[in-house]
Order: sequence, then structure tokens, then C-alpha cells
Amino acid sequence: MIAVQGLSKYYGDKPAISDLNFEIERGEIVGILGLNGAGKTTTLRILACLLLPSSGRVTIHGIDVYDNPHDIRKQVGFLPEEPPLYREMTVESFLVFAAELRGLTRANARSRTVQVMEITQTTDVRDQLIANLSHGYRKRVGIAQSIVHQPPVLILDEPISGLDPVQIVEMREMIRSLKGKHTILVSSHILPEISQTCDRILVIQEGQLVAVGTEEELTGRLTGVHWLQITIRGDQHKAVDVIAKIDGVMQCNPGQTHGDGSHDMRVESDRDVREAVSRDVVQAGIGLLQLRPAEAELESIFLQLTQSTRGQRAERGAARNPKPAAEKEVSR
Repeated sequence: MIAVQGLSKYYGDKPAISDLNFEIERGEIVGILGLNGAGKTTTLRILACLLLPSSGRVTIHGIDVYDNPHDIRKQVGFLPEEPPLYREMTVESFLVFAAELRGLTRANARSRTVQVMEITQTTDVRDQLIANLSHGYRKRVGIAQSIVHQPPVLILDEPISGLDPVQIVEMREMIRSLKGKHTILVSSHILPEISQTCDRILVIQEGQLVAVGTEEELTGRLTGVHWLQITIRGDQHKAVDVIAKIDGVMQCNPGQTHGDGSHDMRVESDRDVREAVSRDVVQAGIGLLQLRPAEAELESIFLQLTQSTRGQRAERGAARNPKPAAEKEVSR
């Protein structure tokens, strides 16, 4: 679906991104994770044909971004961090306008607008001016305009930026609901959001791709240890005994007990034991309410990747630019 080879973008002598290489399969939700200024937005803007690369090659559906940008734009829906909205228009009139800009006839534009308002849950504000909407609703309208032409590829730059906790959950559910209809790229610097929304992760640090994979793959590659956060209802001590017997489990530690009688537990293992844990816990007659990778896991991965990359670059810089002998003497 999307193939990126040797992608670089320079502003003067400064590289915003350098020699990126990755592929994204049809139907995936892929997260681009990085600190502010890492190069996420530059990468997404090139994929959306809003920027041309300095070098490298990008193809979407086999179409080259550099050679056929107009054809690529028909394949892509893009939501920048600040939604591109005409605030003096109503929600419905704006979406019809956006659909017609994408080449839909007036009748098809109106029909499709009704559909995307239902998908993004903006039907109840269809007649309101965009200027009068909350930030959360403006984000929803931004997603609506990005999918109104039914693009195969959907690119979302920091879609949860500025949202409150309730809106974040709703946005996450909306993005997941679009899986299968679109191949989705989501950028964020918020670790749990990438973990809970995306199938696979690209980690960018200082313009370079430092890791690609699922959270499980990245964790196993870096540490050899996997963590699970589970919530059960029933006998917590029995659950600990059941889980501790599973092959590969190194530790099973009880956690917080909630007012509804449920218990949190943290499992540490040397392999992926999710299937075995869910099977054995349920067979033991214990209610399994939740099973997911522990949130601290992705944070640990990200810190290791970024710190090791910075250290390697510092060493290379020191090797290229050694201090003169006189300066070394003064420093002592």
C-alpha cells in the first residue's frame, strides 16, 4: 500500500528527516511516535503531498508521490493538527463543499456528507457554525472532511491534541472504527494513545527511524521481557497461582483492588503469554475483565530507543570533532 525508500527532507543544511525506509500494508493502523520536533509532521506532509521530499521515493498504491502528486491526493485523506475548517460555514455546508472539491457531484456530496456525519457523530451539530463548535467537535469535523471522498489512506497528525479525557476515548474509538475501510497513519507523542490505537509503531528520533514493530516485538527485542496488565473478578490469590504456572511467566504480582470487587494484576514473562493467560484464567472460573500490555512498557521502550540514539550520535559527533590537545589540557 505505502512504500517509503530513502526519504529525506532538508531545510537548508538541516535535515528534518533522513533516510527513512518503511512499508505499510493495506488496512493497518500504524502509529508514528516521536518527541516534538522529531520529524513526524514532515513525514506525514510528504505522504499527503503537501511537501516534496529532498530525496528518496514514496509510492502509494504504486503511484509515485513526486511524479503524480495530484493522483496521490485523491488517494489520501489528511487531518493536520489544526483542522483546516472554514469557521463561518455550518458543518453540513462545509462538508458538502469539501466533498465537491474532491470531485463528487452535488447529489453524491450531500449523500456522502450524511454518511460521514453519522460516522463522526456530528449529525447533531450539522446546522451549527463551525466557529461555535468546541475543540472536540472541530476535530470530528476535521476527520469528516478527510474521509468524505472515501480515500484508501487516512493520515491523522496528532488527532487527540487538546482533547479532554472523555474526548480522547471517543476519538480513539472513532479511529479504531475506521480500520478496514482505510489504511491509517496516526502521529502522536502521547505513548498510551499509540499503544491503545495502533497495530504497529514507527519510532522517529531526530529525523531518523530508530525502530519499527508491534509493542510486543519492540519490547522483546530490547529487553527480552514482556509485561501484561490484567483485571480479573474473583479470587485474586487463585488467579496468581493459575497464572504463575503458565510456561514463560516469570512473575505475577497483585495490584489495586477496586470497589466493584475487581483486581488489577501485572504479569511479567519472557514471551507473549496473552493467549495462555486468557485461556487458563477463564478455565479456572475466574472472570477476565481486561488484558493488555502494561502502559509503562511502551514508555520504557521509547526512552531506551531515544536515549540510545542520542548516545550513539553524541559518540559519532565526538569522533568526528575531537577536542584539540590544548583544550583537553584546560578542561582538566
